[in-house]
Amino acid sequence: MNISIKRVYLPAEDSDGYRVLVDRLWPCGIKKENAKIDLWAKALAPSAELRKWFNHIPERFEEFSKKYVEELKANPEVAPILDELRQHDKVTLLYGAKDEQHNNAVVLLHLLSV
Repeated sequence: MNISIKRVYLPAEDSDGYRVLVDRLWPCGIKKENAKIDLWAKALAPSAELRKWFNHIPERFEEFSKKYVEELKANPEVAPILDELRQHDKVTLLYGAKDEQHNNAVVLLHLLSV
């Protein structure tokens, strides 16, 4: 499986393949009918508590990453979603954060690439 990440606000491209939104909240300003999202995988998003604690503060990213991976491993809803993703040759994980280096999709990409 070829996997990549992309901000959901960027235009959809054929090369994106299967487009998966990995945020718990729907991105502001995007209409669902125009989003070209194949799957909204809320279960792959960090918990509200963890997301609020992290608050996209880069200094917290390392600890956020560890806690987020622990959440994913403990969540029984994650395995079926990962099985679904493996059915596709190309998957793009979509996120809404402005920070392209410090967000949950970066963590997911690393986790799924190992």
